[in-house]
Amino acid sequence: MIRESERKTVQGIAALLLFVLVIGLIVWLFYIGARTNNPWVIGTAVVLAVLDFVAFGGLFIVNPNEAKVLQLFGKYAGTAKQPGLRWANPFLTKQKISQRIRNFESSKLKVNDSHGSPIEIASVVVWRVVDTAEAAFEVDDYQNYVTVQSESALRNLATQYPYDDHDSGERSLRGNTLEIAEQLKREIQDRLSKAGVEVLEARISHLAYAQEIAAAMLRRQQASAIVAARQQIVEGAVGMVEMALEQLAQKKVVEFDGDRKAAMVSNLLVVLCGEHDVQPVVNTGTIYQ
Repeated sequence: MIRESERKTVQGIAALLLFVLVIGLIVWLFYIGARTNNPWVIGTAVVLAVLDFVAFGGLFIVNPNEAKVLQLFGKYAGTAKQPGLRWANPFLTKQKISQRIRNFESSKLKVNDSHGSPIEIASVVVWRVVDTAEAAFEVDDYQNYVTVQSESALRNLATQYPYDDHDSGERSLRGNTLEIAEQLKREIQDRLSKAGVEVLEARISHLAYAQEIAAAMLRRQQASAIVAARQQIVEGAVGMVEMALEQLAQKKVVEFDGDRKAAMVSNLLVVLCGEHDVQPVVNTGTIYQ
């Protein structure tokens, strides 16, 4: 495995000034050679011109948060990271690799969760290149590699958990977003480490049931919400009835036998748990008539 090694390069401004001085020297030699008709002076000027032209090709620019991977006849010769105008061996080939932070949003994948329900899922991955040599030589196209491996990791993760726990207590994609995002980040990092890529963040950006079961699952969620709301209403109503009976007994407002107490409990529960406004009923008799 090829590891990154930083290559020290010459400051480009100094090299450029030297090349300009050499051009001035070449012009002066041509002038002297033409006046004296000296072929050696002219030949020296030609050689210097060729060398200066070749050396000029060694100038290159490195932008901030960018690197140039250098190769000499197919062999890795290091990575230039110092920003600005730089100069190196003109026979080195230079491949630009950005080390800026990037984000990638996967397409919406249709997979089955651990319960076999078809779902749609997508993710956002924030990443950057930290080892330029691995990114350049260990994989064919590191950007495409990030795309494919991120979607593969997301697909694999989605099959390990259910969409929702449905009160079963297990971890789910919808109910444990932080834990799922952390596991997704680790899994993507394991796949991309060989390409010299660091994953900064990974999270689910889209999560929904597939269209063929979305309506049925929506009704199920609505039913679960109604049951939970009803349960809370009943618990509150029972507490209020119990408190009312205790206070009536303590203050001796009225004494209840078993039938009267049952009737009062029934009426209070109807009032407290009903969805509609109470309709008063005037009783002109007694509970027993």
